[in-house]
Amino acid sequence: MSLISVRDLDIRFRTDEGLITAVEDVSFDIAPGEVLGLVGESGSGKSVTAKSLMRLNGDNTVYGPKSSIRLTVDGKGIDVLALKRPRDMAPVRGGAISMIFQEPMASFAPALTVGKQMVEQLMIHTDMTKAQAKAHSIDMLDRVGIPAPDRRFDQYAFEFSGGMRQRAMIAMALSTSPKLLIADEPTTALDVTIQAQVIDLMKDLVTEFGMGILFITHDLGVIAQTADRVAVMYLGKIIETGTVRQVIRDPRHPYTKGLIDALPKLEDLDAPLTPVPGDIPSPLNRPSGCVFHTRCAIARPGHCDRVPPAPRSTGQGHRVACHYAEGLPVEEPA
Repeated sequence: MSLISVRDLDIRFRTDEGLITAVEDVSFDIAPGEVLGLVGESGSGKSVTAKSLMRLNGDNTVYGPKSSIRLTVDGKGIDVLALKRPRDMAPVRGGAISMIFQEPMASFAPALTVGKQMVEQLMIHTDMTKAQAKAHSIDMLDRVGIPAPDRRFDQYAFEFSGGMRQRAMIAMALSTSPKLLIADEPTTALDVTIQAQVIDLMKDLVTEFGMGILFITHDLGVIAQTADRVAVMYLGKIIETGTVRQVIRDPRHPYTKGLIDALPKLEDLDAPLTPVPGDIPSPLNRPSGCVFHTRCAIARPGHCDRVPPAPRSTGQGHRVACHYAEGLPVEEPA
């Protein structure tokens, strides 16, 4: 059974220039105890997709008529997109689903202590007393490795180091025992030592709590250490999905291959980096056909720029949206 099931997700934003497509025809599932890595460059739609699971996108958001986000909690299905009022979303936001944002300093209110904010959310989402919420919050700070948690409980976010703020954000997100944790680039601003500690912590939490995790990053190296499955996203579309082993060792989409080739090679530190050529197009000027054809070395004019590729299976659970995923020629359209 899926913890959350996303089907045919289309997200557009109303702007002065008209409707802008941010996410198009995205589908995925996350099971309890599973880590799904969502990978792609900045501007590919990863955070917009994640925020849609909690309905956190702005008031100018338009969801497509076929879009579906279904959350299953304790055997009961919740149609997330059908929830209209903020109070209807309360069991979802911070309850069943918690989110770790990219910049924890922007997530904590600067005028309130970290402990006060943790206690407040627990009293909203649980039936704990204030004393119980404080004790639980201190325990969570301790479990994520923050030293002297009883003292740190009464401090402000600006008194924490970057790594400690990230850990405090994780503690706050986990204190309500969510079923699904959304981690939006949780290691981006951290040094490699703290990155490794945060990754190990998240693995332990999956094992201990059995929660599902949507792990968003642009770093395939991090995904290789954390995720069970990977979804590669480009300009609002998921272009390749599979297990970590399938996607990392046998990438079939040219974009995925480009991301992997761009990684530094430890066996040859003098080798030049090979970036994906070009830049990701603006959502205002989405390419026709395959959205990646403007940067693709194997794109065929007259076909790739006209015909959107349908996702096809290339193995057990491995799906790729590319006309040449299997290296087979495709006939020109009539």
